[in-house]
Amino acid sequence: MSEYTIYHNPRCSKSRATLALLEEHGLSPEIRLYLQDPPDVAELKALLKKLGISAAGLVRRGEPEYRESGLSPDSSEGEILEAMAAHPKLIERPIVVRGRQAVLGRPPENVLALIGR
Repeated sequence: MSEYTIYHNPRCSKSRATLALLEEHGLSPEIRLYLQDPPDVAELKALLKKLGISAAGLVRRGEPEYRESGLSPDSSEGEILEAMAAHPKLIERPIVVRGRQAVLGRPPENVLALIGR
């Protein structure tokens, strides 16, 4: 098992670039295709803690599922978490996890802090 996990969407250019950056540094992260294997609310809460952000900071507001789920800037943390668990397309990507820390690969260079380079 790898020391790193990437919540990856191969169709996303930022996600592909982040994975490539990890591989360029000799790392072979565990790849979590989160659209096919979505995290549940508990896992999302753990990710948010590692990222040090709120659910509002991880949700993709431009997706149709955002409005269809009834979300708004006034939505509660719980409402956003439930919507992201039900519609993983709402989760901003990629997320790279190492132990108790995680970073959002936007821009991909953010992962350099996590890997110590």
